[in-house]
Amino acid sequence: MRGRWVLETTGSGVWKAGCVVLGLMMTAACRENRTGNRPTGVEVPRPMLAAQRSGTDVLLQSVSAVDSLVVWVGGHGATFVRTIDGGRTWQPGVVSGPDTLQFRDVHVVSADTAYLLSTGPGDMSRIYKTSDGGMSWELQFTNQEPRAFFDCMDFWGSSHGIAMSDAVDGQLVLITTADGGRNWTRVAPTSLPVALDGEGAFAASGTCVETRPPGYAWIGTGAGGAARVFRTEDRGATWSVFDTPIVSGTATSGITTLAFHDEHRGLALGGELSSPDAFADNVAVTDDGGRTWTLGGRPSFSGAVYGSALVPGSEGPIVVAVGPKGASYTLDRGTTWLRLDTLNYWSVDFAGPNAGWAVGPNGRITRVGFAK
Repeated sequence: MRGRWVLETTGSGVWKAGCVVLGLMMTAACRENRTGNRPTGVEVPRPMLAAQRSGTDVLLQSVSAVDSLVVWVGGHGATFVRTIDGGRTWQPGVVSGPDTLQFRDVHVVSADTAYLLSTGPGDMSRIYKTSDGGMSWELQFTNQEPRAFFDCMDFWGSSHGIAMSDAVDGQLVLITTADGGRNWTRVAPTSLPVALDGEGAFAASGTCVETRPPGYAWIGTGAGGAARVFRTEDRGATWSVFDTPIVSGTATSGITTLAFHDEHRGLALGGELSSPDAFADNVAVTDDGGRTWTLGGRPSFSGAVYGSALVPGSEGPIVVAVGPKGASYTLDRGTTWLRLDTLNYWSVDFAGPNAGWAVGPNGRITRVGFAK
């Protein structure tokens, strides 16, 4: 049986939290908050979860929150979902084109403007943009390299962005824009460190690329001989690369997601995707902008971490990690982890301590908040 902290909405729109018992078993989150491994000297906030109705049953694989009201979600079957009222109502839609498109990354600028990255081999890797709330979509980029497979994208503000593909001919394929996506230009391969054999990223949640102003970006990789982080300070013009201690060495292991607090402090998370029931070294921590990495603690759930997100405005700050086997959160930058949920999630994002959303299979959308 499964259970969790739940967050309910009363008729007046005020949220309330409670500990729920399903059948004869106390919920996992309630048990964890009574007996879980807590960081010493830290007040543990109470997580609150609320299932929301997405209006679709496809796998939802990416999520981007503008604020406590505006959230966009990307999914399979060329599907996107949007809310402008914090998830009380969601409006699903389908982008015109192949119905096999998988929107594994979404980046939101406002209630009306958003980007979707469809991932896949060859011309299935595409970038779409809407400026009218999803009523229409402009196809901005179509990959013409049949061996490329785009995984993630991110933006520095509303105009400057970057997207990345697995390596081709020994180099990651990176494209950038400086005009809101009207033009995407490939970063010169000579400015990138040589890729390892088979190296690439994992299109799990749209968070294998992380940007920070004014021009920082990090890319987490795997599927080669090491789990590495590529780093730039100049919006992708030049790059360096550094090893991490995250489990690696197979085609299905390495870094899947990054969560940076600022230009110095961050987490890299991932694992072995082919071993969903195993625990492994799948969290690494940096204090110097990604140049050196040390192992962190393991999340409460087994298998790989697929997505992660910093909780803006939280003490710690809180970072949430999700995967097919559950969800966890840390208050001490990855040293210790507390159980958040046991359901299957692929991606998560936050606009604030009480404004987060985790998404997953069968149209799953869960609103997440943390209360003192």
